[in-house]
Amino acid sequence: MKSNIGKLIDEKGYKKKYIAEKMEVTPTQLSNWINNRNYIPIDKAFKLADLLNCKVDDLYSYKGEKEGS
Repeated sequence: MKSNIGKLIDEKGYKKKYIAEKMEVTPTQLSNWINNRNYIPIDKAFKLADLLNCKVDDLYSYKGEKEGS
């Protein structure tokens, strides 16, 4: 799976530090989620999706998915 978290944060115009504060995680932890070093826990995924006004499914894309699907 590929993280779309960084792209979504940028598209919404938020600073990563702001999102980390709202998520109650360190900027390093957020960076780990963005860079696929580890996956976001499901409870945090729902909170992040709510903050970014998107679906939890939007946070990651499956590498096997074709563009536009």
